[in-house]
Amino acid sequence: MLTGFLVSEVAAQRTPRRRTTTPTTTNPNPTDPTTNPTQQNNNNSQPSGYDPYANIPIRIDSAGMSDTGLQKSLRNDNAFDKSSLTARTPLPYEHLRWDDALFAEKVWRELDLREKMNQTFRYDAKDDNGSQLFINMLLKAVNTGEVTAFTDDRFTTPMTLGSIQQLTVGKADTVPEYDIKDISKIIGYVVTRASFDAKSVIKLRIKEEWVFDRESSRMFVRILGIAPLKTEFFPNGQERGNSVMFWVYYPDLRPTLAKFEVYNPKNMGQSRMTWEELFESRMFASYITKSTMDNAANKTIKQYLKDPILALLEGDNIKEKIFNFEQDLWSY
Repeated sequence: MLTGFLVSEVAAQRTPRRRTTTPTTTNPNPTDPTTNPTQQNNNNSQPSGYDPYANIPIRIDSAGMSDTGLQKSLRNDNAFDKSSLTARTPLPYEHLRWDDALFAEKVWRELDLREKMNQTFRYDAKDDNGSQLFINMLLKAVNTGEVTAFTDDRFTTPMTLGSIQQLTVGKADTVPEYDIKDISKIIGYVVTRASFDAKSVIKLRIKEEWVFDRESSRMFVRILGIAPLKTEFFPNGQERGNSVMFWVYYPDLRPTLAKFEVYNPKNMGQSRMTWEELFESRMFASYITKSTMDNAANKTIKQYLKDPILALLEGDNIKEKIFNFEQDLWSY
């Protein structure tokens, strides 16, 4: 019994063997991730060389993109030199004093480009100066920064170039391209954009002001802004109406319009009229949609006259009032 007692005492006092592994440190604050060395770090980043399309080719379809770029001819495409065309500048306006403005009214007009007199606005051709379609001339001036586009007809809020491109190009969309023999097999992806047809712009809106200058005893008309109207459609294809794309301050646009020539089937020579001369000479057909004359509520004609025939007659009535004001000042 004494021997067994001595053996148990020696086993209790023997030093335990050290472990080769490092013991785990206990985190006094388990909610603090900075002091917990046993916390696992998750790496959710994609591995290098990751391809979500599995090496399937991607093709960009540019058929629906609007092309307003300038492509010059590598040879002289005319029998004469037209280099002086780009050096044209518009004549400055005659200064009108506020004290001499005996009569001043603002008028909003709409130009329907489908009318016979406005067919020159839809002349679809290209030369060294770019596309001759009027809406393409306007988009080129905006996209190159020659003029600034605004959201309203008072020219208070400029539009960014990205918002302009969204109106004329649309958003990109990636669609799969299937094998014609096996519709369950994808052979590639095609990047498309919402198509924009420049010919879908069939109307323009013009803001102008008629001023009678008593110093020269004549009526002046000054165009203040131009806005293209984009045609909107219902899902079934029926025309819903028109929406304003942007406004351009016309005096800023005059130097650009002076460098573009108007299509004239009877005279295609050097003496062709420029677009700036066409607007100043009032060689277009239009109808009045709004004016500041007897319009305290600041409404368009369509807002207080629902009948379209009566709205056209009201526009002619406003035009006649402006004409009669100047004529009534004279006595014969």
